[in-house]
Amino acid sequence: MPILSICIGVALLLILMIALKLNAFISLLIVSLVVGILEGMTPIAAIESIQTGLGGTLGNLTIIIVFGAILGKLMTDSGGAQRIAMTLIKAFGKKRVQLAAVLTASVVGIALFFETGVVVLIPLVFTIAMAAGVPVLYIGMPVIAALITMHGFVPPHPGPTAVASVFDANLGKTLIYGVIIAIPAIIIGGPLFTKLFKKEDLEADIPKELFNPKEFKEEEMPRFATSLLTSLMPVILITVKVAVEIFMPESPIMPVVDFIGNPAVALLISVIIAIFTFGLNRGKKMNEIMKSFSESVSGIAMILLIIAGGGAFKQVLIDSHIDQYIAGIMAESTLSPLILTWLIAAILRVAIGSATVAGMTAAGIAAPLVAATGVSPELMVLAAGAGSITFSHVNDAGFWIYKEYFNLSIGKTIKTWSVMVTIISLVGLVGVLIINLFI
Repeated sequence: MPILSICIGVALLLILMIALKLNAFISLLIVSLVVGILEGMTPIAAIESIQTGLGGTLGNLTIIIVFGAILGKLMTDSGGAQRIAMTLIKAFGKKRVQLAAVLTASVVGIALFFETGVVVLIPLVFTIAMAAGVPVLYIGMPVIAALITMHGFVPPHPGPTAVASVFDANLGKTLIYGVIIAIPAIIIGGPLFTKLFKKEDLEADIPKELFNPKEFKEEEMPRFATSLLTSLMPVILITVKVAVEIFMPESPIMPVVDFIGNPAVALLISVIIAIFTFGLNRGKKMNEIMKSFSESVSGIAMILLIIAGGGAFKQVLIDSHIDQYIAGIMAESTLSPLILTWLIAAILRVAIGSATVAGMTAAGIAAPLVAATGVSPELMVLAAGAGSITFSHVNDAGFWIYKEYFNLSIGKTIKTWSVMVTIISLVGLVGVLIINLFI
């Protein structure tokens, strides 16, 4: 019965989201209630479980996701992202503009959500391609590959951060493993994949009415070092904590790095620094900076709700003891829990379209496998993340963002974007399995 309840729940989720076009948050709440009742919970108990899941998930993640959005917005509004891009392009030269663009997107992608990163970097992609005399997709595809890979694998992005909370994974280790896996995924899914196309296949025209980029003057932008260090500050602080934990666990500085390396604290520190480096030091008034705060938070409201809905579904699975049933089955299974988690997320991604919903739902279903098999929770996070960005098509907002900004046909979008994210997903799975051999 528990497996049947999950199947009914997932099928209902697909019907609500695909056939009825219902919002993901509402769909997840309905499915959570139905699955709880099917498993013998009273309606009141199911609602209480949903409320616990909502509160627990948002309580752990709100600070991280909100501060991540604020940091990205401050970097964008100050010209910091443009400074990073143009400096790297100048350093690498026109012959290596693709590499410069990938590095830019990878750095910027750590702080920016995927959609925000696209809006920020698309104008630069167009400018770089024109200046270097290369097809737009020759630059655009690797940039998009870097952004979607960071979005799927590296905290503090909502997907991996939320899934990490489900698996109770260490965010610092998840970040480090995620970056290690992201490097080959970006290279193979981006620059190497573009080499399979003829030059004319990479041509595209960006419809100018879809973006209104602000061209920052030299004196308006912060310095390169300032921009780079501020945008990477959360990663630096978290990495320092992990390094001390591994190499100097008994060090007297451990309590200090443990505090500043906490993801929420690291992002709070980074935002405070950014207020000065990207705001006050650039001559901005505090009310202008606070406007960026408001705009960034309003843009992630639905993301937070969807994540909370996924947390509610997870809590119902736990409170109805479906997790124990799954753990009992998987205790004797020969299928790798990493592959199983990737497969669940991939199927949901293709069916639903939302990477966040796919990752969170897969995590809720597969969470008991950590205790049952002893697998690394950090690698389970990345397996779910890899599965959640696989074959993206017409039911995914990212598909349409990519299509419209590059003014492509649906066929060409599938041939470039859909195949590209699938390559990244498969490379991510392989990376997870390889790391699993050494830890």
